Amino acid sequence: MDMSFGLLVPHFGEHANRRALLDGAVLAESFGFDSLWVRDHLVFEPHAEMEAANIVFFEALTTLSAIGAVTENISLGTGSLVPFRHPVHLAISIATMTRLLGERIILGFGAGTFDHEFELVGMGDLDRVELVRSNAEILRRLFTEDGVTYSDGVYSFEDISIDPKPHEPIPFWYCGATPRSARLAAEYADGWMPGRTTLLTIEKRVETMRELTASNGRAMPTVAVIPPTSIGESHEIAFDGLNIDGLLAWANKRGKWWVKPTSGEFATVEDIEGSLIAGNPDEVIEQVKRFQEAGVEHLVFDLRLTYERWFSSIELLGRHVLPAFR
Repeated sequence: MDMSFGLLVPHFGEHANRRALLDGAVLAESFGFDSLWVRDHLVFEPHAEMEAANIVFFEALTTLSAIGAVTENISLGTGSLVPFRHPVHLAISIATMTRLLGERIILGFGAGTFDHEFELVGMGDLDRVELVRSNAEILRRLFTEDGVTYSDGVYSFEDISIDPKPHEPIPFWYCGATPRSARLAAEYADGWMPGRTTLLTIEKRVETMRELTASNGRAMPTVAVIPPTSIGESHEIAFDGLNIDGLLAWANKRGKWWVKPTSGEFATVEDIEGSLIAGNPDEVIEQVKRFQEAGVEHLVFDLRLTYERWFSSIELLGRHVLPAFR
């Protein structure tokens, strides 16, 4: 099975800057990466186990547009958009991007993590999972129909058309690691991309989606992952400074939807296999093979753990890891 590879770009935290984003995007495309990705927040709160306490955050779609302006063909993905924008406004933004940047958007959507972001815009009492579904339906209709009328108790409008429209269908990926997210991806999405999770969990969710799509007749969603990654010229460089204890503590506290190891708790790096890629190029290649065996088709390297080595990491991945799968 062929694999595609992407990068989460440094548009947040202490290493977010114009050169890192734009020069890094050009470098990634030159090495044959398939996609570049952004996160989405209204009120950014860094994850203490992986990020410094820095609230710099470059807005998702603006960042993708800037990256798209300096690249030619690389796909531009959201991993994931959170449904606090009005979907008609979002449809206009995305359709405009396709005309200016080309038909290369992957629209990853998730329900979001932080309640306060939705409370900020008066949406704190809404079912965010259903908001994702509403966005999927509204966007698809506005991208393909004129005179759209829609009402679901949250959004209501009559006879709305947008122009321009995308020339080609935009893939809609459901982002989330819960059992429900996999079921919803199988029901109406084109792809499934969990956040940080383990290989055991990915294998379980892939099995669920295969069973459901075999039953409902839909195509199997593209399976993608976006694991935190640290690559170095040596094993020691790759692991230097990694907060393994923090990652394990997070897994035991927040990974309630993850498939547990036989011990019942996450106690070792091996227990969280899949939620972290770390090592020298040969070690990373072997870890990527495990994702491939689990059914992953698109792997996005989340380099936030070592954005200070952003450019050298792109080169190590591009020169050594990607060619092993081409």
